[in-house]
Amino acid sequence: MGLHPPFSSPPKSDGNYQFKTVSVNFRKLVIVLVVIAATTTKSLSAPTTIYDYLRLHGLPIGLLPKGITEFSHDPSTGHFQVFLEHPCNAKFENQLHYDFNVSGTLSFGRIGELSGVSAQELFLWFPVKGIRVDVPSSGLIYFDVGVVDKQFSLSLFESPPDCTAVDPSDPIFNGGSGGNGPVEFWHYGSQVLTPVYFSTY
Repeated sequence: MGLHPPFSSPPKSDGNYQFKTVSVNFRKLVIVLVVIAATTTKSLSAPTTIYDYLRLHGLPIGLLPKGITEFSHDPSTGHFQVFLEHPCNAKFENQLHYDFNVSGTLSFGRIGELSGVSAQELFLWFPVKGIRVDVPSSGLIYFDVGVVDKQFSLSLFESPPDCTAVDPSDPIFNGGSGGNGPVEFWHYGSQVLTPVYFSTY
């Protein structure tokens, strides 16, 4: 009786191996897509201008004028600074004056510790100490000028305004030092605000 080779079954494909390979490749593809999506989203949403930061904090971008040459923002504190080409005035319902340097602290719906911005009321200028909007929005914005909040429509601040250069040595905008104009005290109830100079133009 002849010898026969031991019985062996025909080779079978390893289905488990193929499944594992497909699974690993799928995971890699998902990871790549997630990384691409995250990078794209970050590049699209990352603030690149001070106007982006205003919008990110629920504030209208028209609070700051055109002509900003440089800005800084500290995300940990919200503190920001902007630098303009020159001091200037912008017209809304009233005039706003911007110094060379404007700074403040951003939080959602609010700018606190504001400096470098003044608002005109009749012939007088008052420093704006803070700005806020209602959350949710009421369509109004409020400027803190000391003892009162000046109320404006948000629609006035939809886009950065043109700003007309003014003389930085004008005593109207540098605290009145050395000025020759008449001094006026503005009364509100029983309180008297800081004396400021009449505008002569």
